[in-house]
Amino acid sequence: MDLMILMPIGAIAALVFAAILAGRVMKEDEGTATMKQIAASIRAGANAYLKRQYISVGKFFAVATILLAVMAVMGQVSIFVPAAFITGGLFSALAGYVGMKIATNANARTANAVQHSLNRGLRVAFSAGAVMGFTVVGLGMLDTSIWYYFLRSFYSDLPIEMQNQLIAGALATFGMGASAMALFARVGGGIFTKAADVGADLVGKVEAGIPEDDPRNPAVIADNVGDNVGDVAGMGADLYESYAGARLSACALAVAAGLGTGGMVLPMALAAVGIFCSIIGTFFVSTKENADQKALLGSLRRGTYISSILVAVSSYFLVNACLGAGHVGIYLCIIIGLLAGVLIGFFTEYYTDASYKPTQILAGESETGSATIIIGGLALGMMSTAIPVIIVSVAVILSYVLAGGYTHGFSMGLYGIAVAAVGMLSTLGITLATDAYGPVADNAGGIAEMSGLPETVRERTDALDALGNTTAATGKGFAIGSAALTTLALMAAYIEQIKVIKPDFVFDLSVTNPTVLVGLFIGAMLPFVFGSQTMSAVGRAAMSIVHEVRRQFKEIPGLLEGTGKPDYATCVDLCTKSALKEMIMPAMLGVVSPVVVGLILGVNGVTGMLAGATVSGFVLAVMMSNAGGAWDNAKKYIETGQYGGKGSDNHKAAVVGDTVGDPFKDTSGPAINILIKLLSTVSIVMGALIANFSIL
Repeated sequence: MDLMILMPIGAIAALVFAAILAGRVMKEDEGTATMKQIAASIRAGANAYLKRQYISVGKFFAVATILLAVMAVMGQVSIFVPAAFITGGLFSALAGYVGMKIATNANARTANAVQHSLNRGLRVAFSAGAVMGFTVVGLGMLDTSIWYYFLRSFYSDLPIEMQNQLIAGALATFGMGASAMALFARVGGGIFTKAADVGADLVGKVEAGIPEDDPRNPAVIADNVGDNVGDVAGMGADLYESYAGARLSACALAVAAGLGTGGMVLPMALAAVGIFCSIIGTFFVSTKENADQKALLGSLRRGTYISSILVAVSSYFLVNACLGAGHVGIYLCIIIGLLAGVLIGFFTEYYTDASYKPTQILAGESETGSATIIIGGLALGMMSTAIPVIIVSVAVILSYVLAGGYTHGFSMGLYGIAVAAVGMLSTLGITLATDAYGPVADNAGGIAEMSGLPETVRERTDALDALGNTTAATGKGFAIGSAALTTLALMAAYIEQIKVIKPDFVFDLSVTNPTVLVGLFIGAMLPFVFGSQTMSAVGRAAMSIVHEVRRQFKEIPGLLEGTGKPDYATCVDLCTKSALKEMIMPAMLGVVSPVVVGLILGVNGVTGMLAGATVSGFVLAVMMSNAGGAWDNAKKYIETGQYGGKGSDNHKAAVVGDTVGDPFKDTSGPAINILIKLLSTVSIVMGALIANFSIL
């Protein structure tokens, strides 16, 4: 049996399951007329933003496709790259759009379901998140399936070994469209959501002293819209890209390692099996009424752990079927990837969840003002980088050794690292579901507040929202960790691509080689420049929201008293314009840098750049995401009544810390992991151009 058939079967299963879950969510009652009206406003804002974003990004894709077509005619890229670039971006955008649509339809339904029971609310929000998760993996597998079978048919007259080499080489270049779309979606959505959030917090909570999600705040709808376009559509596009990059690079490395068709089939079949295991895991997510935070988190973890165990068991038989007996080392690489993902998630939770000491200590630092809580958050974020770096380092070394890197050749060891990355992402369907659940729960809490639902309902939505903050933080940790492994695999695929393009090229990757050293410096610098651009973008966009909210409080009669009606649409429009304008420069940095560095420093310089960007980008992304998550949960910990509770000086200091942390954890940090992957995918696509036309 050709196990590659599992790929389209898995794709169809994922999409059908997502459709079933979407149908269940839509059958839920949306609640009162007020709840329906608020939800409709959030939907309208999210639809308007994504429509304008996709039009803007479409212009970039049109220009890039023309350039790629010219390069294809000149023989510098595969003739299939322009079309694959479009399909990668299109499927990535579609995954984000579907996730956003179900999230904006599930928020009021979750708030209404919570009125009946906590478990019912959890199930609605989680089902909406699962639609996002399984749409991402389903479309990712569908895109790869279409191209794989097309290429296999196109090259059918050639010997199988040559077929494999041509197909693997072509597939390795296909991630660029998904990477570009992911960066635009993550950066644009991140700027939108944090501009609205920061603006709403600074004027609403800090200056006016009104609660979060208060309907009197003109930026409150924009804030809720941002949760969906940033944390749902943006995250979906992000992990879609990792999911594609890990599998495609593993295929290229399988051919380089001499594993032939079986080596190419394994990562694809493993991802397909992971879909079925993730579907099973979703049925174990439920909770009891009045469950505490630990029990709620356990209910979500139960689903992901069961899925991981099922993958661990089934992958043993899969490795034997694809590669034959005697490849226990490759099987262990899959287990290492699964364990690394779980461990990174756990330690991210440890540093960001208020159930643990680090965040509780950070909350206590609010007693001496906002300056000390900011210092404490930065320190926490820096310290939190140690364990993820150690986990990834151990995973890389063990995977390389167990796959036979020292005994069967360098390429075999690299294949083991790539398989570990696929193993980590194999349960993406349910892992992403627990992450995308968060914005739905957050919106549900906002709708409950704005609709004036009973306090008991708000307490339940607060519990789900707090859980969402934790799952969002662990989801970002998982995304960053998977990006690190995926980028290492993509770097290796770049080197193998150069060997195919220019077989006589001699690599000199010693740090004493000036081009490599300069490349390392440039690569290490890029995430910091990128982070600066995105942070500044949020600051500028937030300033426009602050001025607008202040204007409305001043000029609209009775707004703060609750008798006037705020102009929500203006804030949504301001965020949209700012996000679309500000996302261009950071995105272009990721696209242009490999080409410029490559044409000047050559192949070795690009390799150094990729290494430098991967190392500094991974650490910086972890630091920013964890610091931001800890600031957010420290604020929520104080709101439970600790250190003076809501309205206290401690709480005001924590709000300032949370405001600083917002662009850390939701804009710059998560987008950096896309940057390092985009640098690699662009380098792979432009490999021939760099090898043939570089100055040095």
